Amino acid sequence: MTREMVLLPAFLTSMLMVTTSPAPALEFCADRAVMVKSLSEEYREAPTAIGQVSGDAVIEVFVSDKGTWTILATRTDGQSCVLSAGENWELNVAALGDGA
Repeated sequence: MTREMVLLPAFLTSMLMVTTSPAPALEFCADRAVMVKSLSEEYREAPTAIGQVSGDAVIEVFVSDKGTWTILATRTDGQSCVLSAGENWELNVAALGDGA
C-alpha cells in the first residue's frame, strides 16, 4: 500500500472542509491531530525535529525506523499540510559536529 493511498482519507476529509476560493492550489492538509495519528499508525513515524516559521507556522519532520519521512507545516489555526514525504531518511551524524 502506498503512502498516498493511506493518507488519501485525511486528504478527502480536508477537501470537504475547504471553502471556495479562486484558483485554489491542491494541498494535502488536515487537522494536525488527524495527520499525526495517521503518520503514527500507518507509517510508525514520530516527530524528530521542529522549527518555527515567522510566527505563522511550525515545521515538523516525522521519521520512522524504516526510513520513511514526512515534513508537515502546521498553521496557527491547527491545520497541518504535507510539504514533502519520502523514503530512505538518514541522520547525518557527521553534520551534527563534535559532542552531538
